[in-house]
Amino acid sequence: MSTSEAEVTVADAPQAHRFEARIEGELVGFASYVRDDERVTYQHTVVGPAYEGLGIGGLLARTAVEDGLRRGIEVEVTCPFIKAWLTRHPEYQDRLSGTPGA
Repeated sequence: MSTSEAEVTVADAPQAHRFEARIEGELVGFASYVRDDERVTYQHTVVGPAYEGLGIGGLLARTAVEDGLRRGIEVEVTCPFIKAWLTRHPEYQDRLSGTPGA
């Protein structure tokens, strides 16, 4: 299966403290966080083994980082996957310390 065969949706699930990726309603990955009014820390990203290599982790990373930036809060990344993703997307790096978007 490729992501072109089925649509991946990513949504914030604040009650679970994570962004969830789903295909046809099935949970296929998530990026967990701790968030308050001033800061968000992205801690861990998981994609199910059957869905690795389909770009789902990158979609989770982009959605999570952009959400923190849109909120105008400090964004901290401790998740190794999102850190690696950021090295391939330098357009976000200078916006992740202090108060992004200010």
